[in-house]
Amino acid sequence: MKPMSTPDPTTPESAPSPQPVNIPAVAMPSPALPSIDERHWAMLAHLSALLGYLITSGWAGSAGGFLGPLIVWSLKKDTMPFVDQQGKEALNFSITICIAFAVLFAFGVMTLFIGFIIALPLMVAVALYALVFTIIASIKASEGVAYRYPITLRLIK
Repeated sequence: MKPMSTPDPTTPESAPSPQPVNIPAVAMPSPALPSIDERHWAMLAHLSALLGYLITSGWAGSAGGFLGPLIVWSLKKDTMPFVDQQGKEALNFSITICIAFAVLFAFGVMTLFIGFIIALPLMVAVALYALVFTIIASIKASEGVAYRYPITLRLIK
């Protein structure tokens, strides 16, 4: 019988060499883009506010602006999650714009119409603000990107 020899720790042959470990690559789940239908409906939710502003032409436009997003959101909220999210966002923004117009109009009337010297330019500024951000939101929705309007009351959650 042969005597068992213990490996000498000082020799390089006896030190275990690290072996490369092959770890299988795990595919990270990418965030799923909404379907084309969802993107179109979400874009329509944003653009329908503009349509409401144009159809009711200005004064009543602030009130008419939230009807389009409300209709789109009501129709598709249960079947399309992206439209649910973007429809609520468009509806909240339209309600915020409606409140801003109502406050400015009330200010003008309560000051015996002298306040309209201040209120009318502010109404134009709010209308331009709504136009620009609605267009941005509709472009983002058509790309499948969830958009959140700045300076918006989040009334519908």
